[in-house]
Amino acid sequence: MPEIELTESDRRLLHALQTNARASTQELAEASGLSSSPAWRRIKRLEDLGVITGHVALLDRHRLGLTVLAYIQISLTDHTEPTVARFDTFVRDHPQILECARVTGGFDYLIKVVARDAEDLEDFLMRHLLSLGIVRTTSTSFVLRQTKSTTELPLG
Repeated sequence: MPEIELTESDRRLLHALQTNARASTQELAEASGLSSSPAWRRIKRLEDLGVITGHVALLDRHRLGLTVLAYIQISLTDHTEPTVARFDTFVRDHPQILECARVTGGFDYLIKVVARDAEDLEDFLMRHLLSLGIVRTTSTSFVLRQTKSTTELPLG
C-alpha cells in the first residue's frame, strides 16, 4: 500500500480525531486551522483513502469485569497452510483475543487476551486454545500493571 502524503492540517485533524472521535466538525475545524466545510471535506477524503478506517468507543475493561490482561506467545505444531488458516480462524472467532501478530523469534504468534479472572484465562487456554490440537507450546505473561495503553498513532 502506498503511503499517503499528509498536510499539516491533515495531521492536526487526525490528531484531534484520535483524541476525540466524537468531536464536532466545528471543533475539528478549529483544531486544524480550517473552516468547517474544508475540514469536513478533508476528513471525507482521508476516509475515502483508507487513512481513517473507522470510529470506535474505547471501553474500560475493568469496569466491564475483565480484570486480567495477558500476552500469550504461541508456537504451532507446523506451518502448513491449513494449520495457519485454522489458527487465523480461531483468532477471528474469539473476541477475548484483542490482538494477534505473527512474529519472528522463538514463537510463531503473540496474542493479547482479556479475561474476567485467572480461572477464566485458564479456561480459554485449556478448552479453546490448546484443544485446537495445532498448538505445540505457549508461554503466558500476565500484565501486572499497564503503564501505557493508547490507540493514537504518531503523526510526525
